[in-house]
Amino acid sequence: MITLYLKSYNKVVKEVDVKVLDNLGYDDILWIDMFDPTIKERRAVEEYMEFSLQTRQQIEEIESSSRYSETERVVYCNTNFPTQSDRTFEIAPVSFALCEGVLISERTFDSKTFAEASKKIQINYKQYPTGFHILITLLEVRIDLDADMIEMVSRQVGHLGKHITLEGNVDKDMLRRLTLLQDNSMVLRENIFDRQRVLSSIMRSDRFPNDTFPRLQMMLKDIVSLLSHADFGLDRLDYLQDTAMGLINIEQNNITKLFTMVSVFFMPATLIASIYGMNFKYMPELSWKYGYHMAIGAMVLTSSVIYWMLKRKKWL
Repeated sequence: MITLYLKSYNKVVKEVDVKVLDNLGYDDILWIDMFDPTIKERRAVEEYMEFSLQTRQQIEEIESSSRYSETERVVYCNTNFPTQSDRTFEIAPVSFALCEGVLISERTFDSKTFAEASKKIQINYKQYPTGFHILITLLEVRIDLDADMIEMVSRQVGHLGKHITLEGNVDKDMLRRLTLLQDNSMVLRENIFDRQRVLSSIMRSDRFPNDTFPRLQMMLKDIVSLLSHADFGLDRLDYLQDTAMGLINIEQNNITKLFTMVSVFFMPATLIASIYGMNFKYMPELSWKYGYHMAIGAMVLTSSVIYWMLKRKKWL
């Protein structure tokens, strides 16, 4: 699907029919947003803009030169947007191209970023005279959403930390949640760092209007703060992981200690029962009238002594 954002009588109009491109000039268009376009739709945009869009492989490459590049007519900008699927965050690549002041975006997923940017453009159209301004707005909205996602993860980490501290027991579900939060935090940090690389490349470019650079500088400052917050969250998760493993080790040690004390407690009685359970014909106590009572008494006495010793050392 393709959505066109057109300049029309002091406002921005949305159009979804790609055929209108035949009657428009570059000055009439601000933004061409392609959401999972067909081959026919991509070809129509390429013929209209007179340049080739990037392939899927080019969009997903992670080299710095692939994230931002410029040709004589076109500025290419690739980045990743995190998307939430169930309880996990996934990386979704997005491609931007700027040519003749027109922004062309290509994506394969529905994102709140584009919906929020579309609202802003239609509400205050005077702030978006070119596609360059729209790209900056999309990145601003994405950074705000990244901050919301980091804050959400931070709340989940705090809740999990309180649960571990107050409950003092760790189960499989808690370890899964801890691992999931670590994975989500790393995905967010990776995406924010990718955004920093793109913005740094834009700052070095002379294609963007001068009035966008104060906004770019502010976004870079915000990204530095987000990276610090993400690093703090990862350090906190490492601390919680160490705490959880420590609690697991303590619980395992207590279980081992319990089995050891039980073994020591019954060891003398077991020894006595083993001795008098032998079937030799000539045993001194075999014909003794009180042999059975003596064996039972010895078992009780030795077990009582062991119990008293463990109690005295406060091991019980």
